[in-house]
Amino acid sequence: MSQSFPIAGPTTGLTIGVIEDDESVRRSLQLNLELEGYAVVTACDGEEGLDLVREHAPDLLILDVMMPKKDGLQTCKELRTQGVSTPLILLTARSAEVDKVLGLELGADDYLAKPFGMRELVARVKALLRRTQESAEVDRVEFDDVVVDFRAYKAERDQEPVELSAREYRLLRYLVAKNGSVVTRDELLDEVWGYNSYPSTRTVDNHIARLRQKIERDVAQPRHIITVHGVGYKFVA
Repeated sequence: MSQSFPIAGPTTGLTIGVIEDDESVRRSLQLNLELEGYAVVTACDGEEGLDLVREHAPDLLILDVMMPKKDGLQTCKELRTQGVSTPLILLTARSAEVDKVLGLELGADDYLAKPFGMRELVARVKALLRRTQESAEVDRVEFDDVVVDFRAYKAERDQEPVELSAREYRLLRYLVAKNGSVVTRDELLDEVWGYNSYPSTRTVDNHIARLRQKIERDVAQPRHIITVHGVGYKFVA
């Protein structure tokens, strides 16, 4: 099923899972990531990919959308449903805009369209790992009657379940990690979305509005997700 090979460069101590059915692409990804110092484990379809995650618990996943048995979107959905929060980059066909949007809504952190440059992929891997490590200590937050467990993707208000999307979990987690500090809309787009498909920062505003409806007692006068006019937002516990 999965394979690992000796690392060619200085080790980072991090493991990357590559789930890709095209052997030439899979081996190329493995070689280049190993040269960057990552340990690499691989699988050739979504079913093997789920086993790979359970067995190796990689620090990041690179997941192709078009695969046999279980495609990348199904695999991504199952991982997030199971509470697996491993950062995930989708590899998509250049023309498949719907796959990109759906994948991001299902919980992918970034995407890269094929054919892609290996230097860009490595740069995105490093950026995503950096963002993940910066907020890794924020596993849980409690305020008022709200409890959010970011690792388990569980939220409660007044001891009743609250349904948050994968994007809302990441957005709230980033704001909590920056507790008390103002975060610009552009920063949120870069750090939470990690891509530039949306034409304006209204995307952030819309997600903030939905998040407030779920966790704030008074949406008209929010106490925790505060608007800093002309700049962005800040979280106040």
